[in-house]
Order: sequence, then C-alpha cells, then structure tokens
Amino acid sequence: MSEWLTIAPLTWGGVITAMLCAGAIGLERQLRGKPVGMRTSILIVLGTYAFTALAGSLGGGADQARVLGQVITGIGFLGAGVMLARDGVVVGVTSAATIWVQASIGALIGFGVPGTAVLLAGLVLFVLLGVDILENYSSLMTRGVHTRYKRWRRRRDAGSEADPSGG
Repeated sequence: MSEWLTIAPLTWGGVITAMLCAGAIGLERQLRGKPVGMRTSILIVLGTYAFTALAGSLGGGADQARVLGQVITGIGFLGAGVMLARDGVVVGVTSAATIWVQASIGALIGFGVPGTAVLLAGLVLFVLLGVDILENYSSLMTRGVHTRYKRWRRRRDAGSEADPSGG
C-alpha cells in the first residue's frame, strides 16, 4: 500500500506546494474572468514541477538545463496562445506572463527550493492585485495603450449586452 502512495521523483510536499501556489494565483485570475484560471494554473505548475523533478532525478546538470530550456520553450507557446490582437489592442499579455512565471514556480519546486516558489507566488499576487489597485485610483496609470484597451472593452461589453448569445 505504501508503494502506491510513493510518487518519486515527486514528493507530496512538492505537489501540495505546487497546488497551493498555483491555486492562489489561478483563483485571482479566475475571479477576474481571465483565460488562465485555477485548473490551468495548477496544471502548469504541476507539469513544470514534474518535468524538473524528473530531470533532477536523472542527475547531471546538462540534462536539467536541457529540460528547463524545453519547458521554457513550451510555456512560451502556451503563453502565445492566450494573447490576441483585436482592433489594434493586444489582450492577454498579463495572462501569458502569469503562465510564464507559474512555470518558474514549478521549476523552483522541482529543483528543491519550494520556499522561494512560495515567496514568488506571493509576489505575483501582490503585483496582480497591487497594480490593479493603483490603476483604479490613478489616472496616470491608464494612459496610452491602457486607454485604448478600456475603450475596446467598453465597446466589446456593450456589444455583448446587445446580443445575449455573445456573438
């Protein structure tokens, strides 16, 4: 029975740390209606953790570096998939960046520094929530592309109210 519970090269502490870090960030994204919610966040961090832990168990720094490089490349493609350009406004960049930093959280856990991963997850939440608060209270934070984005969202939201089917 105890062999069934063994998940080497992963650890249960690593899995729980990955799920908590990713779940917190994913919850913030999901509550805002962003494309990368809890499920996606948890899967990104767990997957990155699993790949890096496996690379670490193989031994040899070159294998670890190669695996990490491939994870970064794959995450880049995933992040690019959530970005869109509409009416001259690029949306989804924050979600793409969040995917990228979530992969780094999984890698930190996989390479044996879960404390740093937890700290990084806290910093990510601070940035996501803190900058939003600044944007809500300061007109200086909503110039340039942010002004165009807000206009685009108002037009999009007005269109979806007129057509309840969303299209």
